[in-house]
Amino acid sequence: MYHPAVGEFWDSSAPGVMRLPSGRLVRGRGLSRPLPDGPHPAFGVYLLGQPPPDVPWESRWLRWPDFRLPADRADVLPTLTEAWQRAATERVEIACAGGRGRTGTVLACLAILDGVPASKAVAFVREHYNRHAVETLRQRRYVARWRGDR
Repeated sequence: MYHPAVGEFWDSSAPGVMRLPSGRLVRGRGLSRPLPDGPHPAFGVYLLGQPPPDVPWESRWLRWPDFRLPADRADVLPTLTEAWQRAATERVEIACAGGRGRTGTVLACLAILDGVPASKAVAFVREHYNRHAVETLRQRRYVARWRGDR
């Protein structure tokens, strides 16, 4: 199993890496594309309708069908809170199949946890991660209503 050292962070200029206002770096990506060159994550959150492929790092699966919302909403806050906390000292990756809709939605929720107002979280992710992130109206509404109370 892969064991990264605490304090190893993403290269902020690497593809898919987004800097939150606190300085935490989180990588978003699409699992349909090859694993990027460079260091591996220490922790990943995978947003898929089916179980994700096995990875050699610690990970969580949020059952989240494509173009929809999470199937088990009670799992979202604890999983995203863990990802946000771990991003302070570790490389955290958020990924779905394409890397835009579900991944963008979760990145927006992480931005809310980091202090971005819910009303501005989608715009933040589109500016700092991918201009097409958070693809559906349902996803945008989910972010706007997500409170992320820790």
